[in-house]
This record gives sequence, structure tokens and C-alpha cells, in this order.
Amino acid sequence: MPLKNYSILKALVIGKKLATSSSPHYQILVQDESGMQHRVAVNAKSQLPPSELLYYFDDDFQHELTDKIAEADLPSGFTSIASRPDGLALDFVRRNLFDTSKMKALPLDLPGPDNDLNEKLDFYIKKAVGDPTVVLYAFGEKWGSEPDKKDQYFGFLPGSGIHDIHMNQGNEGRFERDNGIWQDGGILLHFTLTDQWVALFLAFQSQSFHTDDSGNAVSEAPSQSSERGDVYIIAALASPESGQQEKVYLLNASGTSISLDGFVLTDMLNRRHPLDGKTIGAGEMLIVMLDNSTIQLGNNGGTLSLLDPDGKTMDGVSYTKKQSGIKGKLIVFSK
Repeated sequence: MPLKNYSILKALVIGKKLATSSSPHYQILVQDESGMQHRVAVNAKSQLPPSELLYYFDDDFQHELTDKIAEADLPSGFTSIASRPDGLALDFVRRNLFDTSKMKALPLDLPGPDNDLNEKLDFYIKKAVGDPTVVLYAFGEKWGSEPDKKDQYFGFLPGSGIHDIHMNQGNEGRFERDNGIWQDGGILLHFTLTDQWVALFLAFQSQSFHTDDSGNAVSEAPSQSSERGDVYIIAALASPESGQQEKVYLLNASGTSISLDGFVLTDMLNRRHPLDGKTIGAGEMLIVMLDNSTIQLGNNGGTLSLLDPDGKTMDGVSYTKKQSGIKGKLIVFSK
């Protein structure tokens, strides 16, 4: 069953507590503009083996999501968000927030400096503590308000907070009930003086990044070609000059030709552009012309994904409103 109260909590950070082996959550104390306090409970250890979480932290996060957050001008406190692709919801598989293959496993606590998840989280959160120019956005499941129950870590009343600050799909076994799409958790920190965004994303090693439309894990079927993963989206023309068409540039980085029968390009709203009948030669590029009858890029930022015949994401990119705002200019995606 998907999360019941998927929300964003917008607030200022006023305190924190490190995770411990007996209490394996990194706790963040925040306060909204009304003076209400809330707790952000961030998993730092998995209940299922392996216990080390996967993390991906980006201290210069540039994505269409931050454009949409800025445009939404969310009120301080909690905002319920719909689990759909045209809003503010997170989805590690479908929104191309980051390259999930770059996530690394890290234990909760290790001797020495800057080598465990506690310290990695603390490095960013302590920069926000007590600084009114740094705004925290936590994505996850809201709990409370609990008028007769003090918070067990920080003692404020009424108890209130947000948890499931991690990927919330691809689970199997007893946590499969939490699966759903467009409901992943995470933390964004907006350093407003410099307009810098920091992104903190977590997942469990027991989760799959290949999920169906219900968020359930899909078994990894053997690929028909070991070269499939060598096709990349390297550029796009999202804002063409008058009379031109939108374009997507694909590169085959392998040493053999690859048939794209069954492959599709998808956009942010999951519109699909089939690539049947097309082949990319070894080391060559293919320009895919778009006519707005299938996928649409546009100049307000978005995402673009390449799916193989099994529906698995072979490559995914995102682009911001700023990147797509110059007529006739290609957006080049770094790899």
C-alpha cells in the first residue's frame, strides 16, 4: 500500500541528534514560521541485511524539481503532495533525480572522521542549524499532530514529524506493503543567499531500482544484448527555433551496432516515443526527431528517459528551465 500521508515539510533547522546503534535514525529538529516544531527522522541503518544504506549526496543539485519548488512558493510547515509526475513528488526511478548507479553503501558509524553515514549527514545538516537563510525541504510520510504526546527525542509538544526519508519502492517481503511510485523520500537544503541546493538521497540495498507501475520490484531478466547499457542520451534540443523540431541525440558507445526495436523514449509525463526500426552503429550517434505527437520537451525543464524492451531505464537525464530557455541551443548532458 502506498504511503498514506506523503508530504513535504518546509522549515528551518534548529537542532539535531546523531544516530546510534540502539536508535538508528539521524534526528533533525525543525521549526516552521508559526513556531511549531517537528522532527525529521532519517534512517541511517537498515533493518534488513545488508544493514548499510545507499546514499547519494549532491552539494550542487541542479534539476527541474528545484524550479518547480521555487515556483510553488510552498508555505512553511507541511504540504500534502500528490503521487504523480506533474508535481513535486520524488521518484528515484522515474524523475532522473540522479544516477542511482552512483549510490554508495555506508555504515551508520565507524571510527575515524568523515567515513560513515552519521558524519556525512551531519556535515550538511550542521550548516543549516540556526541559520535562517537555509531552508529544509523533507519529503516523506507525515505523522501527527499528537497533542498529548511529547516528542521522544526533543521533548516538544505536540509531537509531529516526518519519516520514510528514503526510497519507498522496490521493496520485497514485509516492506512490500509500502511500495508505490512517485512517493520517494529525501531532503533538499536551499541556501537562499547563494541560491544553492543540496540534495540528500537514501535507499536500502535490499530495494530494486527496476520497478513496475505499482512500485513493486521487477525481477532482472537477462538482457538480449550485453551492449544495451552502452546507449546514452547525450543531448537534446528542447527549445527549437521557429520551423525546427525538438530533437534527442543518442550515442552508441559500444563496439557493435545496436537495434533499438522495442526501445522507447519517455518524458516527464510518461509519454512515449517508440524507436522501432532504428539501429545505431558502433560508436555512432542517432538524432531522433520529435513532432510533439509523442513526447514533448519544452522550455520549462523536464526529464527524458531511454527504456529498453523490458521497460528498464537504460539512461535518464533531466534539464532545468534555465538550460532549456535559449532558443536553438542544445542541452548537453554530462556522463
